[in-house]
Amino acid sequence: MTDTLPPTTLHAWRLFLTAHRLLIADIDRRLAAAEQIPLNWYDVLIELYEAPDQKLRMADLAQRVLLTRSGLTRLVDQLEAKGYLRRELDPDDRRGFYAILTDAGVAAMRAAWPIYAAGIQQLFGSHLSAEEAAVLVRLFERMGQ
Repeated sequence: MTDTLPPTTLHAWRLFLTAHRLLIADIDRRLAAAEQIPLNWYDVLIELYEAPDQKLRMADLAQRVLLTRSGLTRLVDQLEAKGYLRRELDPDDRRGFYAILTDAGVAAMRAAWPIYAAGIQQLFGSHLSAEEAAVLVRLFERMGQ
């Protein structure tokens, strides 16, 4: 293993991190300006929406949204207070909880989607050709394995 990285690899990494930070912040600002839910709320809700029976154990949800368990607990507290999800004890393991999406959560997510989708297209998609997007898909899939 080498202690040095090729300069182009390090430069690409730094640009990736910067672009990610800027794009996420801009989309979050757009959602706030439109009086929609924050992006991190959307991320939790979409994971529940796409899960079987629209529910996940809290530990599984934390992994999917890349939050610590304590970070997710605080976020779930906020979402539950708004009525966007509910928590339920796992009947098979009474130490664990499920987060379960509610109809209000689906509605909040759907209301935010047009703003989010427009941000994705304007800030990200408009800079890529179809071929470039396909290359990114292949690269990110490979990196995510």
